[in-house]
Amino acid sequence: MSVPVFSLPADQLVRLGLHIADSLHYQLPPHKLVQHCLRRNEGTLSDTGALVINTGAFTGRSPKDRYIVRDESTAGAIHWNDFNQPMDELSFNRIFSSIATWINSLPEVYVRDCYVCADSRFRLNLRVVTETPSSSLFAHNMFLRPTEDQLESFRPDWQIIAAPGLQLDPAHCGTRNPNAVVISFRHRLILLAGTGYTGEIKKSVFTILNFLLPREEGVLSMHCSANKGPNGDTAIFFGLSGTGKTTLSADPDRSLIGDDEHGWAADNLFNFEGGCYAKCINLREDKEPQIFHAIRAGALVENTRFFPDSDRINFQDGSITENTRVSYPLTYISNAAEPSVGPIPKNIFFLTCDAYGVLPPISRLTPGQAMYQFISGYTAKVAGTETGITEPKPTFSACFGAPFLPLHPGRYAELLGKKIRQQGVKVWMVNTGWSGGAFGKGNRINLAYTRAMITAALSGALDKVSYTPHPIFGMAIPASCPGVPSDLLNPRDTWPDPAAYDEMAGHLADWFLSNFEKYAGGVTEEILQAAPTPKRSGD
Repeated sequence: MSVPVFSLPADQLVRLGLHIADSLHYQLPPHKLVQHCLRRNEGTLSDTGALVINTGAFTGRSPKDRYIVRDESTAGAIHWNDFNQPMDELSFNRIFSSIATWINSLPEVYVRDCYVCADSRFRLNLRVVTETPSSSLFAHNMFLRPTEDQLESFRPDWQIIAAPGLQLDPAHCGTRNPNAVVISFRHRLILLAGTGYTGEIKKSVFTILNFLLPREEGVLSMHCSANKGPNGDTAIFFGLSGTGKTTLSADPDRSLIGDDEHGWAADNLFNFEGGCYAKCINLREDKEPQIFHAIRAGALVENTRFFPDSDRINFQDGSITENTRVSYPLTYISNAAEPSVGPIPKNIFFLTCDAYGVLPPISRLTPGQAMYQFISGYTAKVAGTETGITEPKPTFSACFGAPFLPLHPGRYAELLGKKIRQQGVKVWMVNTGWSGGAFGKGNRINLAYTRAMITAALSGALDKVSYTPHPIFGMAIPASCPGVPSDLLNPRDTWPDPAAYDEMAGHLADWFLSNFEKYAGGVTEEILQAAPTPKRSGD
């Protein structure tokens, strides 16, 4: 089959200060980009046909090196903090000039037009200008792909320029380090310098959507996965790394809408992206067959190693990084929804891996509790998940995606609460962590039980049982659940020493309260009232 050849009017790039028409590769298909990577010695083919690259010094995002230009549209709107660091216009101009000079000096440059938001009402056109063919392949995999007809009249709403080989002068450019990611809402530009980690491209776009959609369109932007049942019922899964978000949303009986970023409009839920960016450390065919079989020609694998003297990927090898990744189009998933849109959700699941054995395996939340838990974004890291962690460590990330939230978390939580009420959505908290004691003493909750609990919630079986409120956290604990032993459902009953459970629950509640202090000034009284109430000695 012949591959269409597209051309990009040079004047569209000249307006950006770029003069690269002679060395420009526009809209190359995946197999051509792979060929370019191999020719430039920037990647290796695996035995499945997937391209394997090394992203260099950066194998993950660098949140402290991400900046937003402070201007008339952002000064009073952005929730300025460690993730949303302000940059002045002069520094932005200097960085832009450095990147333009660098791109213009390259023998080859890659340009890709694509878009985000599967609901055409909110579509945002992107032009991605990259130094490397692998970054262009990543953009092809992760963003939505225009048709030939759409390309003929394509005009970008935002433009992204990625120059991983450029080292900035921090003193001149106003940055901490030679690498930086800079977002300018005024110029509608995203600039990336000094980092080859492709996830920075994806998450920068997510950040701008998190700013634009809630404020301008009333759409709740969410860091979550979503799937759809055979009857059209949509479910949302929130959860930080290690909580089972990918595993539990990948249900063979339900179609996958998306695995990471979605928008919740007044009448539907839609994927922002056209692909998946999955972790592949310790990937096994029997555990996650959909991801395993998506690693084929056109997929881009990052920072893995091969078995010795072979082209077979060793997914258990984390010597480069534990954050090994693969990007591939959503169409590589056999049960992906097409288009990646679903009705308004009927169920929301907050997934947490509670390594302290305090939270119930499943519980029902009121709207106020849902907003509080959404802002908290709790899980616990355990030994083996991160270097240096030898015992459980509580982790909180607002709205399950703090680094990507330009607005105060309370804004997203209030929008969530409004939609829950208006649309009668049921919200569940699911603990995929420990029961019967904390990590090292209790046991990890059986995945089969967790699946049974989610199935029961989706089917409506948990609507027919009685509930008891948790004495400290307040969520409603079901008395029974099909396919799950009843004595597992109330966490206090699973501990050999109930007094020890009470003590641990009090500690966890204190950690919640301490974390929430930084958000208290920007949330409603209803959210504040949903905080846990730890029992004190003498209570």
